[in-house]
Amino acid sequence: MRDNVRVLRYAAFTGDPEGGNPAGVVLDAADLSDAEMLAIAAEVGYSETAFVTGGDGEHRRFRVRYFAPAAEVDFCGHATIATAIVLAERLGPGRLVFETNAGEIAVDTEIGGDTLLATLTSVPTRSRPVKEEELREALAALGWSRDDLDPAFPPHVAFGGVEHLVLAAASRARLADLDYDFDVLRSVMIRHGWTTVNLFWRENDRLYHSRNPFPVGGVVEDPATGAAAAAFGGYLRVLETGPAEFTVIQGVDMGRPSTLDVSIASPDGRTRVSGGAVPMNGPSPDRPARSGPAF
Repeated sequence: MRDNVRVLRYAAFTGDPEGGNPAGVVLDAADLSDAEMLAIAAEVGYSETAFVTGGDGEHRRFRVRYFAPAAEVDFCGHATIATAIVLAERLGPGRLVFETNAGEIAVDTEIGGDTLLATLTSVPTRSRPVKEEELREALAALGWSRDDLDPAFPPHVAFGGVEHLVLAAASRARLADLDYDFDVLRSVMIRHGWTTVNLFWRENDRLYHSRNPFPVGGVVEDPATGAAAAAFGGYLRVLETGPAEFTVIQGVDMGRPSTLDVSIASPDGRTRVSGGAVPMNGPSPDRPARSGPAF
């Protein structure tokens, strides 16, 4: 890592530094090459690190790229939330616009009680039934059988910036017992273009529990996946099941509980995903006051 590169470390979709999904944030990445950003993300070791490669603080528009330890990712929800909170701490609350590889993402930040909260609005979502071959390969890699699936929720491939295989577990115990073949699942996902596998269990119509294997990024599992939550909103919209607002609980089985509040925001399936983010090592010593100069 370059000596002059400063990586801020935030936990997203939580108010507890010991919970949520850790994300790296590099605010001044304009001079970094792709290889350098990938190397930094690998050294940081989180599921994603966000790099602000350009922007206009006055108009609150920024170019943001996301790197996992093993590859660039077109869109990452939890690193978007973390980056928005970092910028809002410098610019003050309000709307931010991120130009990502997946398209333009609006992020609204506001003060909720004593904390800053961020809500991203995804690109238009879509969802399709999984193909038989795709399902057979994925179940084999996961070590699941068809009996492990909830028949009320058909397997799909859903998109909310990137694609995710969506599988419903028949029980909470099945979801908790995750022990998959990393290399085999990674190969299957690369072949079919999936970023994560979104495994979920419905507690009720407004509460879902989720786990997200992420071997294509070099990570066994994500504790909170905003991109998958956005795609999941699109999936439920296509199925026409459940309310337009719901909560996803993730990371519990990893010891990093996360809460993602989700709502289907528009007829084209753009999904809003909300949460907080907090520094993992306390406030940065050189952080300007919230009312200080613009970034």
